[in-house]
Amino acid sequence: MAYDEELAKRIRSSASLFPEEFTEKKMFGGVAFLYQGKMTVGPVKNDLMVRVIHSKMEKVLQQEFVRPMDFTGKPMKEFIFVSPEGFKTEEQLHQWMELGLEHAKSKLK
Repeated sequence: MAYDEELAKRIRSSASLFPEEFTEKKMFGGVAFLYQGKMTVGPVKNDLMVRVIHSKMEKVLQQEFVRPMDFTGKPMKEFIFVSPEGFKTEEQLHQWMELGLEHAKSKLK
């Protein structure tokens, strides 16, 4: 399953603006960007996969262009997909990355 290479490049560029260091790992038919071994975001086909802390899931799922990540036919906990319309600008993409980074940091405590 192919993923949007251009989106992966955009994520790499945005990741370079963070003081934290991200690594990459191929998974879910795409590539995941990790912080200290914890998934944050990644392109899956043309969508953006984002990890979201549990307490924010309900609110985030109400946003336009966001849906549960249902990779197996059943929604996965603390995972969402964002359609391309939801990360058109670099500012939007950066905000999704901040959300994913927040999730990763919450798992390190």
